[in-house]
Amino acid sequence: MSRLEALIHNTSPMRLQASFDCAAGELVALVGPSGSGKTSLLRAVAGLLKSRSLRGRIAVGDELWFDSERGIDRPPQQRRPGLVFQHYALFPHLSALENVAIAGRPADPRACAELFRRLGLAGLERRRPAQLSGGQQQRVALARALAGAPRVLLLDEPFSAVDAPARQRLYRELAALRQELSTPMVLVTHDLAEARRLADRVVIVDAGETLQSGPPAQVFASPRNARVAELVGIQNHFSGRFHRQEAGWGRLAWGERGEVSLRVADKHRIPDGASVTWVFAGEGVELLAAPDGDANTLRCEVMEQLALGETSLCSLRPADLPDQRVTLNPSTAQLRKLGAAVGGSLWLRIAPSAIHIMPVRQALVQPT
Repeated sequence: MSRLEALIHNTSPMRLQASFDCAAGELVALVGPSGSGKTSLLRAVAGLLKSRSLRGRIAVGDELWFDSERGIDRPPQQRRPGLVFQHYALFPHLSALENVAIAGRPADPRACAELFRRLGLAGLERRRPAQLSGGQQQRVALARALAGAPRVLLLDEPFSAVDAPARQRLYRELAALRQELSTPMVLVTHDLAEARRLADRVVIVDAGETLQSGPPAQVFASPRNARVAELVGIQNHFSGRFHRQEAGWGRLAWGERGEVSLRVADKHRIPDGASVTWVFAGEGVELLAAPDGDANTLRCEVMEQLALGETSLCSLRPADLPDQRVTLNPSTAQLRKLGAAVGGSLWLRIAPSAIHIMPVRQALVQPT
């Protein structure tokens, strides 16, 4: 099987300036807020986005699907994408088997029967969509997408309309399918946990533009800029100034006057003295009942503590930075063990490896 490569520019009706790729057997998640252009990108790949202003190139391996410079624009039936929609898009007057068979090229009863068996639908062939649960309907939609031997599998919010148990079963079935198929798979989702769980790589999309791509752990822990940090749900985002030190280390001055100094790794990407924004990954943060002598351990006042079942929402104010707030979600049992209480103190240790710093973009000054 072949790699999907897409470079898409458009001005109307949805502005797009995006590029992404997906290898055979890989699952890439397009992640971003509602209206960011994720579905428009899928439609462009499938050949369903009709716009005179569409420019760029879309290819699967050496097969060119779209090239605006060469005047190539293959229709959907020649591209053969497998599409799974959020609300299934099944024909209500057809049985489950008829819905799947209609996508075959040509319809192959034995292949359809194998799909029903593989997806746990055996015995439901004669039922119409209204007689199926939401999870069953979504599996029929997935079977229909696979029946046409698609060159790429495009999944548009496929799990958002089903309940949690059905979603878990669908996750398992998708994982099992990936072991059998060598098809590029592109998943549109706004659910960060879903993207973390399912995707090999994520592509962050905002206002029609791809901002960053990479493995989920890398992108979520090391956002490229402040906007990506916001889109991936990072709660703790601060300003500071970076100063280089010896032997690959740096000092992060936090606060307007650098009241707090944190040790950070110097990756030689940011100049000495540069203004930065910075975030930290929760996995590298620890709450303590007493100081431990580490330079990156700060005394904090507990400003808010709300139990949310097994976890709690905890808001801390660093003692030397009264205008700053750190938000954490520790376990309720951990807070109880630490004796945490509103108005009391906890010590916050931030590992240098957990701190990710980003340069501040300077506004361009127009000449007068």
